[in-house]
Amino acid sequence: MVGDGVVNRSERPLAVVDDDPDDLMLIGRALAKTRIGSKVVEFGDGSELLDYLRSDHGRGPGRPVLIMLDLNMPKVDGRETLKQIKADPTLSEIPVVVFTTSSHEKDITESYRLGASSFITKPFSFPKMIDTFEVIDSYWTGAVQTP
Repeated sequence: MVGDGVVNRSERPLAVVDDDPDDLMLIGRALAKTRIGSKVVEFGDGSELLDYLRSDHGRGPGRPVLIMLDLNMPKVDGRETLKQIKADPTLSEIPVVVFTTSSHEKDITESYRLGASSFITKPFSFPKMIDTFEVIDSYWTGAVQTP
């Protein structure tokens, strides 16, 4: 925290939303290889993320600097989660990167229509996943200024 009670962006976590425990484990390991690895909160589906974001913790120091969102999940899928985040004026400024196995044009187009900041197809190798997160870290938590 900065002295005046404002949360420093670098202290805010990155949120990862994915229903596949193996993917969460690989993502966590890849993120641990980057600067942002120690500031990650994980959610198994969109409803868990939305509950968190609407809680006091998700609106305070625990508010994510960036959300990495899978599309195909049970309960509340990534599309509906993205739609609800972007419809909420108190959450809509959080950048959301769709991070999914899909590369279908329909999913890409729909994600951007719903307000995604980026769409990334999950890499199939661990080294490429690390490379992807290094770019994400450099761009989204370094270069880009967000509210």
